[in-house]
Amino acid sequence: MRPSIASAPLPTLLLSYNQQLVGAFIWAIFFIFHRWLSARNRAVKMMELNLSRVDYTQVAVTSPKTMKLLPASGKRATQKVTVGDHEGVVTCFGMKKKETVPVFKTLPSQGIKRLELGGPPGSIADRIFVSCGTEVRGYTKKGKQFLGFNTNLAEPPQAMYVTGSDLFLTGTYVFNHFHDLKDQNYFLAPDKINDVLCLPLEKFSLLTSVLACQDRVLRVLQESDLLYEVEVPGPPQTLCLINGNGGVEGNELLYGTSDGKVGMVQINSLSPSHRWELPNEKGHGGILCLDNYDITSDGVQDLLVGRDDGLVEVFGYNETDEPVLRFSHQLNESVTSIQGGVVATAGYDEIVAATYAGWIQGLTTEPQEKEAGPGDEVQVNVETQARIKTLKQELEEIQQKVAREREKYQATAHSSKAISAVPFFNINDKFTLSKDDASYTLSLEVQSAIDNVLLQSDVPIDLLDVEKNSAVVSFSATDPESGNFLLATYRCQANTTRLEVKIRSIEGQYGTIQAYVTPRIQPKTCQVRQYSIKPLSLHQRTHSFDESRPMNVLKISGNFSMAEIHSWVCYCLPELPERTPVGDSATFYLLNTFLDTQLECTYRKGEGIFRSDNISTISILKDVITKQATHRKVNIQITYDLSDESIPHTLQLIHPRLEYQLLLAKKVQLIEALKELQIHETDLSFLSTEYVNILENADELQAEYKRQPCALERLYGMITDLFIDKHKFKGVNVRTKVPQLMELLDNYDLQTVIDFFQLN
Repeated sequence: MRPSIASAPLPTLLLSYNQQLVGAFIWAIFFIFHRWLSARNRAVKMMELNLSRVDYTQVAVTSPKTMKLLPASGKRATQKVTVGDHEGVVTCFGMKKKETVPVFKTLPSQGIKRLELGGPPGSIADRIFVSCGTEVRGYTKKGKQFLGFNTNLAEPPQAMYVTGSDLFLTGTYVFNHFHDLKDQNYFLAPDKINDVLCLPLEKFSLLTSVLACQDRVLRVLQESDLLYEVEVPGPPQTLCLINGNGGVEGNELLYGTSDGKVGMVQINSLSPSHRWELPNEKGHGGILCLDNYDITSDGVQDLLVGRDDGLVEVFGYNETDEPVLRFSHQLNESVTSIQGGVVATAGYDEIVAATYAGWIQGLTTEPQEKEAGPGDEVQVNVETQARIKTLKQELEEIQQKVAREREKYQATAHSSKAISAVPFFNINDKFTLSKDDASYTLSLEVQSAIDNVLLQSDVPIDLLDVEKNSAVVSFSATDPESGNFLLATYRCQANTTRLEVKIRSIEGQYGTIQAYVTPRIQPKTCQVRQYSIKPLSLHQRTHSFDESRPMNVLKISGNFSMAEIHSWVCYCLPELPERTPVGDSATFYLLNTFLDTQLECTYRKGEGIFRSDNISTISILKDVITKQATHRKVNIQITYDLSDESIPHTLQLIHPRLEYQLLLAKKVQLIEALKELQIHETDLSFLSTEYVNILENADELQAEYKRQPCALERLYGMITDLFIDKHKFKGVNVRTKVPQLMELLDNYDLQTVIDFFQLN
């Protein structure tokens, strides 16, 4: 019979208890020391991370997430690279003695949108799946096609995910799940779907998939039903399971947004848990691809990030499992795919990246400049000379081929049967609103070098400086009366394939920007791209609304359909889905990125209600919707309810920005005088601390003022518009009092301006 604790003698109990305490203390000390030693070794290895760039090959233009590394066939074997391009070609190659060795290459077909690896449940994922057009094809690692599945979907798949016998496809708005190629689940999203993945099936009783949607939401589905929505700080573009398997519980995933933020979310059964978020403080490009790989060899997988401005980043994890930047490298083109593995040489980890123009490049831990001993010098020289000789032969062959094709083209062009043909080239363009500085970023990327870009606008806009932009800009004379407010030419340097332009618009003034892109190809040709500046162009989608603010209400009623009023609202506001919302009514919340004022749009058939704490926002909506309804010959009735408290509220939101810009302008005006004083005076100790700081930070102040050339005039214009809009609803024309308001702004005091608004 086992003795009870109560029957044991007291000294024995105390001795046993003390032994347990000592043992627990020793284990605690050991655990802490082990954690410290692991963190120290990890930090040392991360600090020593040094990667060298190598170029492997080039294919045609690629879409995001169309390059993967096949699993290694052996313990010491290197991995093969497989990539799909816009010509519909799947290319697989390996490396041997620093040379690319083709494994297989398929025939051209429709452009490939996604490429994923899969395999039977429980086996190695070494089968290649590609989506091209409405078809999904499967290839073995040797290049043999074993699957040709016509999805029969109404729209071509834009995103794809494969796991075991399950295939997940998404169009612009529609999600489809196939099991053993049989349609199983379906979901219609309210906004554009950018990416899809499925949580590991072996860890969940119900199939759980996640959609990354353009309206800043991750939608979590259980089979065909929406479980809940996860709000994220920007439009998510790409999804990735942490460590490739979702972590211990299989429910941890990474997301990357179009405005450059990265975050981690834990998908629980009832609600999500946000673990961490990396802000984009330096204004880098949007996230196109993510991967997990232990590039630092510390036993913990690192986070690999590829951005649309060509930046590759490596983040390690600290003691609290939060990411810390360890390495970054700037490529010349946007990074569409990124993978970690061993490709060139066994034993040397590397990051493989695919770019928009089709370059497959590596960042390897293998030293590219080896120190040769006395016996190795001859071998190194022979290898180098052989490599140079091979490259020269390849270059001569290419030059001869180009010469033959040029002669052939000239002969064809001057013959009597000549047919005019304009060469086609791809443009990867993006026009997005940045919340950080309330400006639009226009990025243009071409597969060949850009010669020049001409910007033309029929709406007043400001062009802001971009530090990484090396193009030379020149402005031409325009005639605003004829609707031409801007004509600017960007002349690019040689080998520039990507151009980025920052644009700031004025709300209430809307129109179109046209970009004429001319690459360095013969014969000369040009493509035109158009981008809309909407009436409320600085507004951005959000999912919260502060009811405590004073609200101005605009109500529109009439004999119009849901589709008609949705088209009017989309004409006024950016970031709204083009497709008419499903249901009897729709509600959207928006935030002004410049002033932080808010807008609520709620509408249904025959009625629309708009609420905002800014009278100018309500005024712009009223004018534009009235014009649209009149154009379509739809009778509408307009009523409104204005709040007098919203005027000082809006002025107080403008106040910090205006005060800062006035102070900045004052400091910049003093710089020249202070510098002249500095030349004539050897001792400046008599100057106040404020003036000394202005002298010390003169370059930074001037650079900041130059980056915002019209910020002060823009703020003056907002206050003036607020004054005019307030009285316009009352039917009073107060333009004669605007000079008096401008005089008050030149001698700015917030309370004085508020009093002026209340008295007039």
